[in-house]
This record gives sequence, C-alpha cells and structure tokens, in this order.
Amino acid sequence: MGAHPLFTIVPEPGDILSDMAATKAPRLGRLLGRRDRAAREPAADEPSQFHPYADRRLEDLVVITGLSGAGKSTAMAVFEDAGYFCVDNLPPEMLRGLVELFVHEGSKVEHAAVVSDVRGGDYFEALSAVLEDLAALGLRHRVLYLDADDQALLTRYKETRRRHPLAPASSVEGGIASERALVEPLRAMADVVIDSSGLKANMLRRKIADEFLPRVPAARLAVSFESFGFKHGPAPRDADLVFDVRFLPNPHYEPALRPLTGHDARVVEYIARDGTLAEFYDHLDPLLDFVIPRYVSEGKAHLTIAIGCTGGRHRSVAIAEHLGERYRARDDVFVEVVHRDVDRGERADLGR
Repeated sequence: MGAHPLFTIVPEPGDILSDMAATKAPRLGRLLGRRDRAAREPAADEPSQFHPYADRRLEDLVVITGLSGAGKSTAMAVFEDAGYFCVDNLPPEMLRGLVELFVHEGSKVEHAAVVSDVRGGDYFEALSAVLEDLAALGLRHRVLYLDADDQALLTRYKETRRRHPLAPASSVEGGIASERALVEPLRAMADVVIDSSGLKANMLRRKIADEFLPRVPAARLAVSFESFGFKHGPAPRDADLVFDVRFLPNPHYEPALRPLTGHDARVVEYIARDGTLAEFYDHLDPLLDFVIPRYVSEGKAHLTIAIGCTGGRHRSVAIAEHLGERYRARDDVFVEVVHRDVDRGERADLGR
C-alpha cells in the first residue's frame, strides 16, 4: 500500500465533521482542539479516564519525526512495506483531521504511519499538543524520532545535492542547526529514538522493523541446485553462485560409465576415488552452511546454486544431488534440484 498524496487524504475539517454526524463517539475536533494542558483536564463530573476511542479499529498509529536527512523516508518505506496506511509531510494541525478519519466508524484503517516534521510549518507546540491529546483519548500511538550527527547529515545533503528545508537560500549547516533547535524537545516525547549516523539504509530498515513491527517466522528460502554442462552453454543466467567442478575425475572417459549419469552410484564412486570429492565437500558444505542463513536474514526469497562440469551429465549431477539431499533435511529452506543438460549426451550417444 503506497503513500497517498496529502490532498486526497485530508478534506476540509468542515467536510469531515459533517459526514460524521451518525457516529456516537465525541468528535475529535472538539477533543483535540485545545492546546494547554489545563484545558484538556476532565471536568469534575467526567470520569478521570476518558477513552472514547480505545475500542476503535485503529490498532497502531506511528508518528515519525526528527531531523531532515536522518532517514524518515526510509522509515516510511518500512511501514509502507508492512501494509501501513502512510502519509508524508503532514502538518501537525492536519494530523487532527486525519485521526478523525481513522477513528470514524466507517474507517477500515488499522495501521497507519505519518511523517510530521518542520516542513509542515508551526511545529513543536502543535505536534506536542496533538500527541498529548492522543494519549488522553486512549488512541494507541507510538513516536519514532530519527536523529543523526551533523557530519552525517552534511554528507547526505552533499551526496543528494538537496537544499535544507529551513535554509533554501543559505548554508546546509545553518539549516541543520536551526532544525535541531526546533525538534530537539520532541526527543523526550518519543517512544523510540534512533541515531542513523553510520547506518546504511538496509541497516536502518532492519533496526526500525525490529523496534516497531511484530516478528513473524521468516518464509523458507527456496534453494535450487542446478547442474549444467559448459559445452552446452554458459552457466544459468539466474545463478547466484556458480561452482566449476571440472577439476574432478571425469567418468566420460570410462566407456562403461559414459552412458550413465551422476544419479548412478558407480559414477559417484568413480568421481570420489582419489579423495578429491570428499575434500571438496569439506570446503563446500561449510561455505554453504555459512552463506545460506545470511541470505535468509537478508530477506532473499530464492537462491540458485549452479554446478558445472564439461557435459553436465556426471560430476555436476552427482554434486547437485548430494547438496539437494543434504539440505532437504533443513527447516529453513525449500530445496529443488534441476539438471539442465543431463539428457543431452544420452541423445547424442543413441544417435550414433
């Protein structure tokens, strides 16, 4: 679900309220409109804990704020990929109207993420007031504050050649200093503060997901072990790893073994006769044991491991079968074994 243009999400407050006459709950326009804490205290005849929206469909509202260049766009992408309803560059006062839409009885939004920062104009007082009101009304929300040191921010602005929103006609350094003074008080209101200095985009994404998103069992990695013959063409184009095993003894030169394939135990015994195959497995198996879990943790869905010999019928087939059998016993991978050229030599021999 992608981020939506702002003007299509938040109509005029009057339009919102006129469409909500049927709802039985009090209007947020009344409850979120006051800024001073004393004015938000319940009256003497009201319950001390007034949570009219605690049972609404909206389960999670994440407000993303912090310094420009600290990774708010990356954070938004994390929530967008997780199926959140996302809105970028929302002024704090418009957050009030958006929340009204979210808690309306007809709303189907369960998870939402909103970026609100200094681009929206009047900032700290307005945003802090809205956050306090959300808590008072029992609306579940979390605040993510993204920070970075000045040098990291300067480097990012130089790399992107963008102007700072608070210094469109002056130095980036000045804009960073001005913005830091404006947003710093919000750190104390944040549920999570992440310093993105020194973090690459994928590292920041993982950190945000670990902090905010529920952990779900990772989908099994689909691993394809594919044998092929170099004389029939190059390695498969979708191969992620390619191993050339033409250094092993070649059964093709044994007349009794030539018609057979790597599926036959006699062929495997011949390839393994001098101990080189066992020594190769001593290196290959630990290597794959090391890299496959890391592909899983990176979120890779499919891994193709190609094994090539000369004709693609003996050595590469035997090794692909060995690897397939070894990894089928694991719970974190789904194994497929493919032999691209195993039948080519057989057809050629029958034709002679």
